[in-house]
Amino acid sequence: MGPAEIEAHARRVEALGYDGLCVPDAVHDGLLLAQAALRASQRMKVATSVLVCFPRSPMQVAIAAWDLQAVSGGRFELGLGTQVKGNIERRYGASWTAPVPRMREYLQSLRAIWHSFQTGAPLRFEGEHYQLTRLQPFFNPGPIEWPEIPIHLGAIGPRLTELAGELADGWMTHPSNTSARFLRELGRPSLEAGARRSGRDLADFTLLAGGFIATGRDAAAVTQQREWARGHLGFLYSTPAYWRSLELFGWGEVGKRLHALSREGKWAEMTAAIDDAMLDAFVPSGDYRAIADAVRNEYGGLAQRVNFPVPEDPVDDALAAEAIAALRG
Repeated sequence: MGPAEIEAHARRVEALGYDGLCVPDAVHDGLLLAQAALRASQRMKVATSVLVCFPRSPMQVAIAAWDLQAVSGGRFELGLGTQVKGNIERRYGASWTAPVPRMREYLQSLRAIWHSFQTGAPLRFEGEHYQLTRLQPFFNPGPIEWPEIPIHLGAIGPRLTELAGELADGWMTHPSNTSARFLRELGRPSLEAGARRSGRDLADFTLLAGGFIATGRDAAAVTQQREWARGHLGFLYSTPAYWRSLELFGWGEVGKRLHALSREGKWAEMTAAIDDAMLDAFVPSGDYRAIADAVRNEYGGLAQRVNFPVPEDPVDDALAAEAIAALRG
């Protein structure tokens, strides 16, 4: 969905009862999409999910986030992600360095910049990856009413997930690592390890379960959504960085087979590698009358938020709104 469609989409999502909207940073610029969605809505939060930050300077992102927070009345949330080396270097033409220490400095530098914006204090951040020591009064946008901008980190590996627990306000999971078993056995322990390092608890920490959910008006619609998820998981699990979840379930060989197919350009053959048992483990499923219970059974006690799909056909909006109300309750 691009800039031409996002405003109408945001109005529809808010009317359906969603508490927030995640906008991607992939085919279109995530910050521009967030601005349009915030302008079109009145109540719900809007988050980038996730903004590819390394090709952008911290100052650029800090200014954009500050403006979005100000004009929206405090409804903006900044989701950040690292992407992978190949995309950073060859799609964005930017440099790649060890992502965890660089992301640590990115979060710290954003908060240092925002502190200077709000208080007028001199900007003094000097790290290995970022040095930010110049902010003339002319370039300081000044204080706003909602200066505490939440930062949510998109993370897959254990070290970046630990960093989320240590420094971020929340963790946005990836569709490849959102099963309840993954969150319990691998995700939560990493978050807690990071929290111990900074001496904080996770009482106010937000975990967004960002996986796929298959739902619809009837069994046929649910099956269609499961097949859509099957195709996407086949593509995702061809990337070795996403194999932790497969390995946890004993399906590591599937990842290797998918990776080989991707290298051979056999994209059409990848879907068949994802069997029904994998879909059952990774994709909560049920029609609109049953999906709230299915999601609650999967993520209850683990996540504070879930990504719930917007109906493709507006004819289903009333049923979807009932399911959303049940989830919110």
